[in-house]
Order: sequence, then structure tokens, then C-alpha cells
Amino acid sequence: MNATDTVFLTPEGHDKLNAELKHLIDVRRPDVARMIREAKDAGDVSENSGYDEAKEQQGFVEGRIQELEDMLRRAKVIEDPSTRDVVMLGSRVKVAEDGEDPEVFRIVGSAEADPIKGLISNNSPLGAALIGKRVGQVASYTAPGGTNMTFKILEIR
Repeated sequence: MNATDTVFLTPEGHDKLNAELKHLIDVRRPDVARMIREAKDAGDVSENSGYDEAKEQQGFVEGRIQELEDMLRRAKVIEDPSTRDVVMLGSRVKVAEDGEDPEVFRIVGSAEADPIKGLISNNSPLGAALIGKRVGQVASYTAPGGTNMTFKILEIR
């Protein structure tokens, strides 16, 4: 993802990232600062594994805060589509692969994609294949392993 790209988020995804950011700023940052203070108070920091661990945690927390702030600054919240005629960002799509049970996916931006939870990125092979399709149409793509995948669109919610 490019630093200037729009980050597409559902309202739930936007709330989740805001909650994570608030937790990092209000809880984790002060915890890590306390750990660093305690490690410094314990004496020589040059051979203090507690200090090293706390500094590592600080780097992770600060990096994640910057990443979240950047994503939220570039965020565009996608609402539920006003039309159910065509698959688009934000759509919930019920699809079936030949011989398999139907599955429901929600098309989301890559920042909140979680295929195990049925959230697939609009940039993923399946997400890209579904975008613009209508009920009754077939979406096909080639999986990373080279397998051709075909899904029939049963419903757009």
C-alpha cells in the first residue's frame, strides 16, 4: 500500500482502528514508559534485559501508533451500498463454488481484510473478480497456486 493511497474501511473497521489507537495511547504507552522507568531505576541499563525488552516494546507501540494515525488520516469510510444490483466495496455477497456449500463474504478494503471472518479485500483475487458482477453471474480467478476458481453469485446483500 502506498503512503498516499486511500484506506477503505467499513464503519466497524474504522471504530476498531480508533479503539486500538486509543488503547495504545492511553494504556500501552504509559505501561511501557513505566517499564522503562522501573528498568532504569534497577541500575545499569547496558546489561538489563528488562530495559531492552521495554525499549523493544516502546518501538513496537510507537510504530503501530504512527501506522494507525496514518491509516486513519487516509481513511474513507465505506457505508453499506445503496444498491444490491452489483457487487461493490461494502457489499455482502453470497457465493457458491461447484459442489460446495454457499459462503458469504463482505468486500472491504485491504486494511481490514480477514478471510477467516469472511472479510475479503477488494484487491484480493476473489474480491477483484466479484466487483462489478451481478446475481447469477460467475466470478472466476486464478488462485496463487495456479488453480482456477469459479464462484456463482447467489445474492448481494
